[in-house]
Amino acid sequence: MATDVLRLSPGAAPERAAPATASAASGRAGRQPSPVSCAHCGLDVSPGDVTPEEEHQFCCLGCRTVYQVLHQHGLTAYYDYREAGGVTPAPARATSKSYPHFDEQTFHDLYVRVTPRGASTRFLLEGVHCAACVWLIERLPRLLPGLIEARLDFGKSQVTLLWDPDKLALSRVAEALDRLGYPPHPPRADQQSEVERIGDRRLLVRIAIAGAAAGNSMMMAIALYTGLFDRMAPEHEAYFRWLSLLLTLPSMGCASVFFRGAWSALRTRVPHMDLPISIGIIAGFARGAYNTWRGAGEIYFDSVATLIFLLLVGRWVQRRYHRRASRAAELMYALAPASARLVEGLEADGCPTELDPLQGNDNVTDYLVREVPLEAVKAGALVEVRAGERVPVDGTVQLGSSELDVAWLTGEARPRQVEPGATVHAGTVNIASRLLVKALKTGAETRMGQLMQQVEDAQTRRAKVAMLADRLSGYFTLAVLSLALITAMLWWGKSPDLAIEYAVALLIVTCPCALGNATPLALSAALGRAAKAGLLIRGGDVFERLRGKGRIVFDKTGTLTLGRLTLTQVVGDARLLPWVLALEQTSAHTIARALVSGLGARLTVEEQALAKRLPLEGVKERLGEGLTATLEGQRLRLGHARGAGELPAWASEAVSAITHAGESPVLLSVDDEVRLVLGLGDPIRAEVPETLKRLGELGYELAILSGDHPDTVSAVAASLGVPFVEVVGGASPERKLELVERWGKEQTVVMVGDGVNDAAALSAASVGVSVHGGAEASLQAADVFATQPGIEPVRLLVVGARQALHVVHRNLGFSLAYNLVGVTLAMVGVLNPLIASLLMPLSSLTVAGHSYRSRSFES
Repeated sequence: MATDVLRLSPGAAPERAAPATASAASGRAGRQPSPVSCAHCGLDVSPGDVTPEEEHQFCCLGCRTVYQVLHQHGLTAYYDYREAGGVTPAPARATSKSYPHFDEQTFHDLYVRVTPRGASTRFLLEGVHCAACVWLIERLPRLLPGLIEARLDFGKSQVTLLWDPDKLALSRVAEALDRLGYPPHPPRADQQSEVERIGDRRLLVRIAIAGAAAGNSMMMAIALYTGLFDRMAPEHEAYFRWLSLLLTLPSMGCASVFFRGAWSALRTRVPHMDLPISIGIIAGFARGAYNTWRGAGEIYFDSVATLIFLLLVGRWVQRRYHRRASRAAELMYALAPASARLVEGLEADGCPTELDPLQGNDNVTDYLVREVPLEAVKAGALVEVRAGERVPVDGTVQLGSSELDVAWLTGEARPRQVEPGATVHAGTVNIASRLLVKALKTGAETRMGQLMQQVEDAQTRRAKVAMLADRLSGYFTLAVLSLALITAMLWWGKSPDLAIEYAVALLIVTCPCALGNATPLALSAALGRAAKAGLLIRGGDVFERLRGKGRIVFDKTGTLTLGRLTLTQVVGDARLLPWVLALEQTSAHTIARALVSGLGARLTVEEQALAKRLPLEGVKERLGEGLTATLEGQRLRLGHARGAGELPAWASEAVSAITHAGESPVLLSVDDEVRLVLGLGDPIRAEVPETLKRLGELGYELAILSGDHPDTVSAVAASLGVPFVEVVGGASPERKLELVERWGKEQTVVMVGDGVNDAAALSAASVGVSVHGGAEASLQAADVFATQPGIEPVRLLVVGARQALHVVHRNLGFSLAYNLVGVTLAMVGVLNPLIASLLMPLSSLTVAGHSYRSRSFES
């Protein structure tokens, strides 16, 4: 079937005729028959949109278009799935928009990936709201030859497409989605956030309506309860009963989210908490409505409305805690510049290879630098990167020499020197001098973009952990229904009215609000206490993942260490330290800043004042070599050992010891004689050895996984005095991800890090912990963020998680014991619906009190 069949005219006739009456179409959408209803969504058609000569009427052009597409392609089963899902009618969102820009190369460079099976991309879709949408969208390949696969992530409203670009243009796929009522958008962070905000607003509206209904229903209940003592007139009692029923109806509409979940549980035969919750709500409302109609018996509308309100509030809290914010686009935009300095008038392959970093690029004048959006930079283009700016592309240095902060890749505090021909990556920071870089990869194809995509893929692959209450709910539901049926059978012979009353009492008293709240309340309380203790945890499922023993993997730089260069050793003539300070104060280099900071804390006020008065002359800084100057006729050199010539024995020993400790030596020479050796390193945090020892005592294996030099990592591990099962240095972000995934197949893996280079591993781990001061990407990829420095929060996390799970288990025990007593009393005829409605809150109050009085996450 040709793809152009999706471009339909308003009068196109469907292949399969729908029921002739508009009321039948309305019935499919779950509405009452109407003489003029939309044949697609079932909503009323305004008189101005009615076309008398047409058999089927539509409320909008979007519904007409979608209706015709579904019928022409034999996809009318969509209506059956929609009806089964009990979806609230809504007009189709088809816009008839064309998407030619989706075929432009710039768009493909940003959003399309080429795989062995074909081209792949993702779209954020409007209008996705039920299982019928999933069914329809995933059958899109039937409509479009050349479209290989369409997979919808219902939770994110995001479709992943795989197609043959030689047979099908991406714009045609976008137009097909639009005509089905799902306008597509590239998955930018702001668009995804807007979709989430819309969902949040809808849930908040439900909460507001349910809260208002609960408050008014309780006022009616107070009037009725008061009337029990003052003998209220029958007509007044009937008035309050019917008014209570009407006030509770909006709450029942708000509870449709639970009813849909319960219906899905029945259809998929996978029971979860929405099923028993829905049974309890419906049983209470139905019994109350029946008693209202017959004018006798108890009504439970206030309890039902209040229960719905509280459950919706719990759903809101759960939604906020479980939302993931580690999308690849957000992470990439957090690191990459939004624009680049494009060089025009200079060919990448023909530009000079020498550039004086201090004099700028005066020897290259015949080119123009223009700032453009990052999307406009193509492979092969030249970009200028000035000191202090982030590199916008993956490429090679064509002109200039500098040093880059590559911490996001390796975690190393020391900068890396680059010269013409060196490879640079997007997201690294140029800290010394101007560079011209030839772009090899841009946008999502850069190493940074691919790494951030791996973050999202790892989170998508991670299985959602089912909490214990959810696993019990299936058995609980079957048991409650069976016991209610047995109760009715036992009492039916004596009195049908009593049989129904006691069965309903059993359903009410066993309303699973306590069981349903046993886990959320305990976890919510634990999450709050964890936050007060400096641990921000994304969701309660983290606690269950920490319930057993496993392996805790630490990044080194910034996690076990302070994450910054610090003056650690001084060997030689310490009287020359003011000379070092005077020299380094003339430089903006990373090492210079570290020495100035270290010497500022070590020297006296008089020595610092002396450094400022020293008459240095001819100060020069050479990249990769250090500083040279003249002081009262003496030649000074401050820099790396490789340029210091032959070293005296004491200096050689000092350099060897500093290097063996994984630190960097800096030597001061006076007239070519080494007089002072300084050690620069990243010192270990004070609390680390003791904390690691206590984690080992808790039964965890310990490992180090770092991008720093293997010798440095080994030296740090040896100095900590605790056994490690793995010590890996020189690990790239991709290598970290590979190892964490491999270890995770065998046991629980807790990854602790702070850099962008840790983001993918944090996301792939069973639990990812980003320590205080971590990079934005690591914060978004992790499950836990520690607001306090050091790794002591990691110990507090694992201990607090175990305590929180103990509270969950006790809550479940309380609620099950309560239900057991309630069931027994109902079955023997002691419990009627009124007493059941009074007892029902007790279990919830017990669970709530126990949850908020527990002492987890206390130091």
